[in-house]
Amino acid sequence: MFALTIIKTGSTFPGIRQKSGDFEDWIIAGCGLSAEMVDVVDVAAGAMLPAAESLAAVIITGSPAMVTDQAGWMQAVAAWLPQVLAQRIPLLGICFGHQLLAQAMAGQVAYHPQGREIGTVAVQLTAAGRADRLLGGLPPAFLAHVTHAQTVSALPAEAVCLAANAFEATHAFRLGANAWGVQFHPEFSAAIMRAYIDEQAGALRANAVDVTALQAAVADTEAANALLARFMAIVRNS
Repeated sequence: MFALTIIKTGSTFPGIRQKSGDFEDWIIAGCGLSAEMVDVVDVAAGAMLPAAESLAAVIITGSPAMVTDQAGWMQAVAAWLPQVLAQRIPLLGICFGHQLLAQAMAGQVAYHPQGREIGTVAVQLTAAGRADRLLGGLPPAFLAHVTHAQTVSALPAEAVCLAANAFEATHAFRLGANAWGVQFHPEFSAAIMRAYIDEQAGALRANAVDVTALQAAVADTEAANALLARFMAIVRNS
């Protein structure tokens, strides 16, 4: 059995991938694992989903795709996720993965009414977040890297909101005892965040966003980055 299964739902920008690797590379490094310990299942490229009972832990990556597109592979993952949750397997959805998890469990996803949130931002834990076994080890307020145009507009009925900020009402949530979604990117470094801003600079400027200020605000996010190692500690103790 692999220590971790990564459900790959897309790739980063080609220029970033060529220089720095892709989502799964950053996740594997953040989890403190070797590539041989991880099964990467590229569902966006048509890979078959594994049987839920064969899994030790799951992380769903971010994606340039939009959950509301409801592509066939997205629907397949959404139908598979309740099986994983039923097995009580530790699961973490990141950005797109966070949104897809919410939608799969009867939540709602939509374009954010304020547009894109991008850069290094402050995120605050809720009271439930401060008591959570995954996020509770983070400071009550911490910096995190973000880039997303869609949002969980309505959580599943049984979900618990764990983190938020003034822009994003659901930066993290938990379902049951073993499944989490985070809208921010714990796998991003400051260098990767800067590269994301560079890649989208034209579109951002077209929407009157101060790209220079965004770049100046990019900072290291040690607390958010530590989330992946904390997730693997939960996996090992499960």
